[in-house]
Amino acid sequence: MPLVKSGPPIDIRPPSGKLAVLTPGMGAVSTTFMAGVEHMRRGLSKPIGSLTQSGTVRLGKRTDGRSPLIQEFVPLAKMTDLVFGGWDLFPDNAYEAAKNAGVLSKEHLDELKDFLSAIRPMPAVFEQNYVKNLTGSNVKTGKSKADLAEQVAADIEGFRKREKADRVVMVWCGSTEVYRQPAAVHQSLAAFEKGLRESDPEIAPSQIYAYAALKLGIPYANGAPNLTLDTPALLELAKKNGVPITGKDFKTGQTFMKTLVAPGLKARLLGVRGWYSTNILGNRDGEVLDDPDSFKTKEVSKLGALEHILQPKLYPELYGNMYHAVRINYYPPAGDNKEGWDNIDIFGWLGYPMQIKINFLCRDSILAAPLVLDLALFLDLAQRCGMSGNQEWLSFYFKSPQTSPGFRPEHDIFKQLTVLQNALRKLMGEEQVNPEGLTYAEEEITA
Repeated sequence: MPLVKSGPPIDIRPPSGKLAVLTPGMGAVSTTFMAGVEHMRRGLSKPIGSLTQSGTVRLGKRTDGRSPLIQEFVPLAKMTDLVFGGWDLFPDNAYEAAKNAGVLSKEHLDELKDFLSAIRPMPAVFEQNYVKNLTGSNVKTGKSKADLAEQVAADIEGFRKREKADRVVMVWCGSTEVYRQPAAVHQSLAAFEKGLRESDPEIAPSQIYAYAALKLGIPYANGAPNLTLDTPALLELAKKNGVPITGKDFKTGQTFMKTLVAPGLKARLLGVRGWYSTNILGNRDGEVLDDPDSFKTKEVSKLGALEHILQPKLYPELYGNMYHAVRINYYPPAGDNKEGWDNIDIFGWLGYPMQIKINFLCRDSILAAPLVLDLALFLDLAQRCGMSGNQEWLSFYFKSPQTSPGFRPEHDIFKQLTVLQNALRKLMGEEQVNPEGLTYAEEEITA
């Protein structure tokens, strides 16, 4: 692959002091993330699955033999500097929440009980219309949605002072909200703030958290398929306050597998007649997605990857008539051990049919936890570099990457990784790899 010369390194503010990672939602994903970081800080395990902790980046030509660890190449915050907090509609502390989630073993939980028990959720912003299958008691009340946003901002500032944190990032780890499209209230920051004062029903709880964070200059990542950051109003606020944002929907299980397999089929120009996907899961996520309106949000997120990877308009004979279906079934006995089945009907030379069948028995929160860590550290890096707005170079982590106007999202995970590594190379003034056909919004990795 040809190399493209970067400019001089960008001036990056060093990561001094504590970094607070706040998570709206303190369920299976966030408690698994917190527990894992602490387990590693105690030297009891390794950061498997984390690009920031275990990944390398090649510099220069292949023959140069330069492939440093990413955490040694760019000035990331250290895991030892992280402190954790969050909000949840259930009052359980992180130990109780992790125990209820059933992701981690009793052995792991017993080792970390002292640490996790000290992390208690702040009352959540919650609206039953947006998550119909959950009801909790640890919920904020206020005169308006503007009042709720002010309460979240006060929570953030109070946590920052109590923990003596120098910097804060927020990563949404809460439930999937019901499907929504941008409304009039989302078209400008002025309209959105008016809507907050008037408690516009089109403003979701996730957007109240995002607004509060962006008003305080805090980076925000959206780990669910909710309509949160991908609205003109919050993009305007992010740009106005110089805050990096990214999302949406962590790429963990079945979609992760699709973004691995589909690029290979396309590379070999093998046709696809149909791709049927079904899932069973039993954690709180499964309970929420048992509601058709919440499932619609997830379905839209999961359906987009294949079309963007396979490009049926460019290859109509191979992919133009592909049937693609996604199903999610709530099955309580499965717990957090989600099972994804894929049946792929393909065809090759002379049109002869073949099939691929994938049965991925995954642990959803185990796959998501390192993504929370990476996103927190990379968003903090972006903030210290003076980057703002949508960080397209972090598309690697999401089912539905947000893009700059005029750019189609890139779903091929291998190209996404190259974009991410190129962003790091550019920050440090190193040459970038430029494979054919790989484009991204240049301004998103420019301070």
